[in-house]
Amino acid sequence: MAHSDLETGARRGARPLSDAVRSSALPIPIPRVIAREKKTVQAMVRIYCADHHGGGGLCESCSGLLDYSHQRLDRCPYGDEKPTCKECPVHCYKPDRRAEMRDVMRYAGPRMLWRHPWLAVVHLWQERTRKSPGRPARERPARPAG
Repeated sequence: MAHSDLETGARRGARPLSDAVRSSALPIPIPRVIAREKKTVQAMVRIYCADHHGGGGLCESCSGLLDYSHQRLDRCPYGDEKPTCKECPVHCYKPDRRAEMRDVMRYAGPRMLWRHPWLAVVHLWQERTRKSPGRPARERPARPAG
């Protein structure tokens, strides 16, 4: 099957995909809370890197930390019910990365009020009002009897 056949859904004996089916195959949108959390973390890492490592953009270390944090947020089991990291019962960061992020947040957190006031206020509000929803249930395979 040619590449263009894959895009149109054509194969031997198959009807082309309708517009409704094709549009339903679009990527799932990111929950609003996760998207805002990504913006907040990115702003914090940028503040920290600019003040500690200089340069025009993110250094390799800070870029790696930001990529790691975005990966963790993409896998968050809470979605729009996500609590702030401080309130979260699931520690999804590796211990060394958690220590790095803690340093970034301790430094950049107070500075967020001046540089990104809206993100800071929303984060503080969420921290005060959204409590931890508890640990998500894990899906475990059934154990054999006996």
